[in-house]
Amino acid sequence: MKLAVGSDHAAYEFKMDLLKYLEEKGIEYEDLGSHSAERTDYPIWGEKVARKVAAGEVDAGLLFCGTGVGISISANKVRGIRAVVCSEPYSAAMARRHNNANILCMGARVVGPDLARMILDAFLHSEFEGGRHAKRVDLISAIEAREER
Repeated sequence: MKLAVGSDHAAYEFKMDLLKYLEEKGIEYEDLGSHSAERTDYPIWGEKVARKVAAGEVDAGLLFCGTGVGISISANKVRGIRAVVCSEPYSAAMARRHNNANILCMGARVVGPDLARMILDAFLHSEFEGGRHAKRVDLISAIEAREER
């Protein structure tokens, strides 16, 4: 699995900690930025990661900002993206299993490092179940397609 990863300044250290964790687990990633704790705007990084995921250049994405909310809203503006903000493992797993989520977002000011690792593991070790859930994901995609007109 290859991931695209991004964060704003508020979550820079949080991201760096999780990148070390990914390295320990042998998970390949591309850090798209930001590359410092200097003030920056989360929509930039949300879009960069989302475009990589939507283009199929990576398997999934990870995005972090202060709450996870702003960066997830930004990512969800890209067609084909289903970015979710999670603050506990169950939602991360279910987002993958039932909603085929392709980007996990977390808030550096909301989630501590140990919990972040558990959430990340739940997301990465869950797979889309398809079946009745595929129809629902298709309905989400249909809403998105109608909106683009």
